Amino acid sequence: MPNNVILVLNAGSSSIKFSAFTVNADGLTPVMRGQIESLAANPQFLVGHGDKPVAPVEGWEAPPALTHDEAVAQLLAFLQQYRDQYHLVGVGHRVVHGGGQHAGPALVTDALLEELAALTPLAPLHQPHNLAPMRALRARLPDLAQVACFDTAFHRDQPELAQRFALPEAITRRGVRRYGFHGLSYEYIASALAERDPASAAGRVIVAHLGNGASLCALQNGKSVAGTTGFTAVDGLPMGTRTGVLDPGVILYLLDDMNMNARQIENLLYKESGLLGVSGISSDMRVLLESDAPQARLAVDLFVYRIGREIGSLAAALGGLDALVFTAGIGEHAAPIRAAVCQQAAWLGVRLDAAANTAGAARINAPDSQVAVWIIPTNEEAMIARHTAHITGLN
Repeated sequence: MPNNVILVLNAGSSSIKFSAFTVNADGLTPVMRGQIESLAANPQFLVGHGDKPVAPVEGWEAPPALTHDEAVAQLLAFLQQYRDQYHLVGVGHRVVHGGGQHAGPALVTDALLEELAALTPLAPLHQPHNLAPMRALRARLPDLAQVACFDTAFHRDQPELAQRFALPEAITRRGVRRYGFHGLSYEYIASALAERDPASAAGRVIVAHLGNGASLCALQNGKSVAGTTGFTAVDGLPMGTRTGVLDPGVILYLLDDMNMNARQIENLLYKESGLLGVSGISSDMRVLLESDAPQARLAVDLFVYRIGREIGSLAAALGGLDALVFTAGIGEHAAPIRAAVCQQAAWLGVRLDAAANTAGAARINAPDSQVAVWIIPTNEEAMIARHTAHITGLN
């Protein structure tokens, strides 16, 4: 008899990433992952089974281009060859924006799709692509359970003051508030830290999700109380190609003095700034750390400086700090960045074990550190699979 399987989809503008988890009495086990990428031109289909690295699918005839709907069809056709091993029982989707209504995952219905589509102005670069596979699957497999898991949901229980802007009430009522993002990552880290270090997890924790998209989140007893991202995912820290926090007056200057229109400014904020914009070299931290160029050093230093500033802000919101957790691509793999961030946070009692940090050990604080410092790999896909299993009654 085939094993029940949950499929997790993360759709972007030019790719659909996927993971498959078997569901059994022991919980969820990852069995497959991959992606269909470069949808707009010369698509590639990559798959990895178990712990094996992803590799091109043998014999796959790539069309010149694929829509998201066509990519979903290709994925379903590929999975059919494993129908004797796996029975698809549910699909979980990463959705960037759940608005102010959703503090947890939700079963996908036509009404929910309409509601989420109405949030597109809040996440125009993400929301339409997140929803496309849901519609494709409902058209092809209408009885298949689908679950939407929101990056904003984990932050919905933050104190009201942490979510407000100092704007007129009429604008706030339209949904202009701090939503927070990377919530699925933070939710996973909160659960993982509770397993590794229950005492710290029950206290005051700052999680540094440092990747091409970067943010910080303050946790109190595993719950989000404040964060660096706000109305959009461009707020907060400098990122690979995003500005991070920016004086709104700059936007007015770009409009009035540089005659830029809204779409040009959007492109600047999201795609031409951050590490790439400052360095003029790359958005990849690995490239910048290896470069001798002064502008590469400046981009790295600015990234670390802003992290240090925001750690101070979140420590103030928490009233102190018991643990600091690094996660995501840069947080998990860039020892020099972790060292620089910890040095900036020394005033909070953070002391780093240099050898443990260089080795990438799980716990990297020195014995005399007043703050526990951890490296915990994030797993948003596992979090989505857990939510999907729960919502569909599979666990």
